[in-house]
Amino acid sequence: MGNRLSKIYTRTGDQGTTGLADGQRISKSDPLVEAMGDIDELNSSLGLVLSCDLAETARGCLHDIQHDLFDLGGELSMTGSTKTRTGLIGQPQIERLERSLDELNADLPYLQEFILPGGTRAGAFAHLARSICRRAERHLATAAEQHTINPQALAYLNRLSDLLFVIARTLNRSETENHEVLWNRNRQQTS
Repeated sequence: MGNRLSKIYTRTGDQGTTGLADGQRISKSDPLVEAMGDIDELNSSLGLVLSCDLAETARGCLHDIQHDLFDLGGELSMTGSTKTRTGLIGQPQIERLERSLDELNADLPYLQEFILPGGTRAGAFAHLARSICRRAERHLATAAEQHTINPQALAYLNRLSDLLFVIARTLNRSETENHEVLWNRNRQQTS
């Protein structure tokens, strides 16, 4: 059966550092740790989307993304090592996202206004995931200024945020209803 994690608390992070997979310890305020935390939060937010009633196409796509994000976290935890694991996230994963983007976007009407986050429960969760993905991308870009980061990881997160926007739009639409919340530039201002 493989290794088991039998002890959840280690006390090794009590002084504000965390361990990378190669044994190196870095500050929990390091941009790399920020990015890894965002990726973990993003993966958890996808779990919220997956807790909703979804079409199998969306469900399969999101499960693949969750595995990719877990791989990405593992890759980032090896960043300081001479045995850096790169290539877990690369062009094949980016191209899979692009194919999903093209397929899902083909069925959506042309966007004529900005869309506010919201709509159905699943759509709102997908919008939340999209915004977390953007933050992860920003923190990973900052981490890349100090650490050697696989450039494909940044491209992956950039494409993923686009896909999550399209997934949110898809989840907010059905054959009979459109639950998208459009920004109204002419709304009455209340004081």
